[in-house]
Amino acid sequence: MLESHTDLERGVIPASFGRSAFGVGPAARRKPRTQRSLAFDILKAVVVSFFLLNIPSIHWFHKNTADGTPSLSTQVRIGAIPPNETSEFCPQAAPLLPVKHADLVKKLDAVYSGEDYRLAAYKALSGAVQIPTESYDDLGPVGVDPRWDTFAKLHEYLEKTFPAVFSTLEVTKINTYGIVLRWQGSDATLLPVLLTAHQDVVPVEPATAKDWIHPPYSGHYDGTWIWGRGSGDDKSDLIASLHAITALLEQGFTPTRTFVWAYGFDEEAAGTQGAGQLAVYLEKEYGANGFAALLDEGGSYGTPYGSSVIFATPSLAEKGYIDIRLDVSTPGGHSSRPPPHTGIGILAALLVALEAHPHDAALVRGGSAYNSTLCAAAYGPTFPEPLRRLAFKAAAGGGSNSDADANADADRALEELKDALLAAYPANAALLRTTQAVDLVVGGVKVNALPELASAVVNHRIAQHDRVAGVQAHLAGVVRPLAAQFGLTVDAFGRAVPAGDGRGGHVRLSDAWGTALEPSPVTPTGAGDAYQVLAGTIKATLESARGYNASGVVVAPQLVLGNTDTRYYWALTKNIFRYKHLSEKDRFNGAHTINEAVRAEAWIESIRFYTRFILNFDEHL
Repeated sequence: MLESHTDLERGVIPASFGRSAFGVGPAARRKPRTQRSLAFDILKAVVVSFFLLNIPSIHWFHKNTADGTPSLSTQVRIGAIPPNETSEFCPQAAPLLPVKHADLVKKLDAVYSGEDYRLAAYKALSGAVQIPTESYDDLGPVGVDPRWDTFAKLHEYLEKTFPAVFSTLEVTKINTYGIVLRWQGSDATLLPVLLTAHQDVVPVEPATAKDWIHPPYSGHYDGTWIWGRGSGDDKSDLIASLHAITALLEQGFTPTRTFVWAYGFDEEAAGTQGAGQLAVYLEKEYGANGFAALLDEGGSYGTPYGSSVIFATPSLAEKGYIDIRLDVSTPGGHSSRPPPHTGIGILAALLVALEAHPHDAALVRGGSAYNSTLCAAAYGPTFPEPLRRLAFKAAAGGGSNSDADANADADRALEELKDALLAAYPANAALLRTTQAVDLVVGGVKVNALPELASAVVNHRIAQHDRVAGVQAHLAGVVRPLAAQFGLTVDAFGRAVPAGDGRGGHVRLSDAWGTALEPSPVTPTGAGDAYQVLAGTIKATLESARGYNASGVVVAPQLVLGNTDTRYYWALTKNIFRYKHLSEKDRFNGAHTINEAVRAEAWIESIRFYTRFILNFDEHL
């Protein structure tokens, strides 16, 4: 996955969800009974919590003190809400279990806990890890570049290891190595559900192979960990999903709703050969908005605010993306008679200026970071009390029913909260602003020749409140005064910008690869939306896990800092979930680095999650 980290484990406030309503179209109207049933379950959970548990915090904002903040007793109550209750700050779905297939769940839970089953599952993941399906940025087309051939070996392995899946489900290959599995449901009026994973892995730097505890493609199981590239990202999801399908097939399960799996093979590169072409096929087959929901890799779960409460963080949105190239052209000549600044020196000055002028941070009401901060304030036992108070005060205004003074106070609190979050959790800068990273620099051809061209590429991950055009304008604004100082003319994204007279040369700003991407749409989280099934499934799976000892589970959606294959699937559904049912503590050293490994016993929980996800979406949506 491209930089999709669970920042909760690093002390970062989880980004969250918008409150956009889910449009009910014709497909939704075909199944009013199931939607009413889901809404009723959620409403019942809230009503029971209110009357039986007597939650004073449901309408906390009616109990403010004179300065507009909630009363101390209310604050304390909100800051310690048991996760089996709920808060308006961060509404929680009730744990959701299959009803029609309750006996099947119990039977499969017993199967998954068996020693023989676990060892066989570990072996299957180990074998997949042993096949080095590396994807590179410079790969040529499939069928031309021989480096793709390793995926044929993986396909042979998958078909041999999971014969029931590949003989029972409809199998389609897209662009040779993209896999689509279709499990036809009995009710064609129900929109299908799409689950995805990717087959490729980040290449292992040969010079670092000696630094691995076990060789990077050994797939070694040491009794606790399964080692190797892809064990966490993302062959763990690929193999877990195939195990879940196999287990359901072996128990004779037949779905009511159609389920589709799409496995890309270049997510760690551009995604154009895999998910990019899978998306075209899927939209042709099922149409725009042709799926009820989509599940891909993404956030996970952990205990960032004390071990008593687990925070699960499915990602409901992604930052945008653009690589901006700066080309500085200057007159050449002999190095014995240099100007005050060569083209490389000028480029360096421009890059220093860019780093000295980061994009503005913003904490926007209704945005992901704002909503998730309220989740942390409501449910995080160790969330800093000063931040909790600021969060409540910021939430006390901003509405049309508030008076001007209250709104002004709330706005000031919101600004203070933003600054406090950045101070307390510096990594929050990646959530609250568009980031920029100078990653590539090229210049000069010979030591005694002045460089005529110097170039750099600056990577940007675009915040939810920003846009591609805003990023471009920001860079042009930083470059322009320096260009004037150095006598450079400026071409900013195809538009001439008044600057220098051209005697010093020229600077050009452009989209480096033509891959600019706006921030993603935000998955809706309303009472009748598919999100409630996901959240309920996460809660039920975690609360029934072996070794579970927390007082509760909070589902607090976040924002993906990077991009996953879902960037190609936006047209297929509004309900996109990016979630890996695995704690960061169960990944030995994260991803994209040495010593990638997954804790084997914890990984089995991924299979249980996929099983419950399929069964719940088959009957509850």
